[in-house]
Amino acid sequence: MKKPRFFKNRSTNAQEAHEAIRPVDFSLKPSAVKESLSSEQFRLYSLVWKRALASQMSAAEIARTTLKIEAGVKRECLFEAQGQRVVFPGFLQAYTEGKNDVDEAVSEKDVILPKVERDQILPLKKLNLEQLFTKPPPRYTEASLVKKMEFEGIGRPSTYAPTISTIQDRGYVEVTPEKRLKPTSIGEVVTDFLTNHFSEIVNLGFTAKIERNFDRIANGEENWVEMIANFYQPFHQRVGEKDESVTRAEVLKRRELGTDPESGKPVSVSIGKFGPMVQIGTREDEEKPRFASLPSSLNLNEVTFEEAMECFALPLTLGTHESGEEIIVNNGRYGPYVRLGKEFFSLPKGEDPLKTNIETALEIIREGLEKKAKSTIHDFGEIRVIDGRFGPYIKSGKSNYKIPKGVEPKILDEAACLKIITETPPSKGRKGGKRKFTKKESSA
Repeated sequence: MKKPRFFKNRSTNAQEAHEAIRPVDFSLKPSAVKESLSSEQFRLYSLVWKRALASQMSAAEIARTTLKIEAGVKRECLFEAQGQRVVFPGFLQAYTEGKNDVDEAVSEKDVILPKVERDQILPLKKLNLEQLFTKPPPRYTEASLVKKMEFEGIGRPSTYAPTISTIQDRGYVEVTPEKRLKPTSIGEVVTDFLTNHFSEIVNLGFTAKIERNFDRIANGEENWVEMIANFYQPFHQRVGEKDESVTRAEVLKRRELGTDPESGKPVSVSIGKFGPMVQIGTREDEEKPRFASLPSSLNLNEVTFEEAMECFALPLTLGTHESGEEIIVNNGRYGPYVRLGKEFFSLPKGEDPLKTNIETALEIIREGLEKKAKSTIHDFGEIRVIDGRFGPYIKSGKSNYKIPKGVEPKILDEAACLKIITETPPSKGRKGGKRKFTKKESSA
């Protein structure tokens, strides 16, 4: 490049990059600082350095060729062959989305077509018949979702990460093994409800419009009280109208699947207090309805009658442990788990408890017991000293007690633990921490 490249912001009030992540010396290559950084720091520095460097490099030049071949008696068939050749790699030599190494950066590969002439007759060597179906667009990744939000003018750079983490924390989406964001049953129900009843708010244009209004307020061009009043008064009125007109069944997205062959009562799926659930019977019945959690692997809008009835097979006894205690799988408040006596071990993400076999359960128990043994500093029976996620603490029954500063956990004996227990109130958990609920049987 003969002169630096400059890029215009889409908005006059757009936030710039934070100074802490601006590269100041391109000669300081990632390889030169790798030994001084942690793994995560090195990856972040490499990403910032490569993208910043690529932004100042020339555009890539790629020559693409398309051959159109007519076939058939009346030339009713048309075949296409596409080829390309990288004439000048440009910024691709430094960075390409999804590539880690500079050597791998040039993702555009040459596809050279044979030399042909216009109206040349080509002999048919082989014809492969293959039926193809239209594929839906790929689901968003976190990176592509940020790009879409930026393009639509939704939010600011400082709000992208909190927005994506919030929809995951609330269980509206889950991350697939391919790192894509997939809506959950709760996410689909909430989205359908909001788009059906608050379409003027849940759309791409609303958020962008509000952002522009905020910019006008910041520039002194609009009064914030009037702006908020113009939004809130109609919104408050709409909420009141929907509170009276929308039925409970519509909110819960109840869907009947069939009839229970044993009781003759209807089987339905809906959203309960703790997530998607299956229900046998109704609230109007003399007997209380039966409930079972719907696993995250089953979608509320797609689950079949047979799949729903299988949920009532839990809790399921898989066998007996060498200790003599039964091994049981079940769905709980925090997801599916394996239980051995009074010990609970979470199943891996995506593992279906109904398809979990005894071998898998035994491996989960073994790993869980090993992890627990490593985390236990002292075991005095009812009292234990544990090295937990947020540091060492004392556990007595179901209560946890914080170890005072300056006290070495490894030298504590039972008497010292009892003294701390009597002098220290039990911990109530992190103040202001998020309480996360997942699946659980509910009578909602």
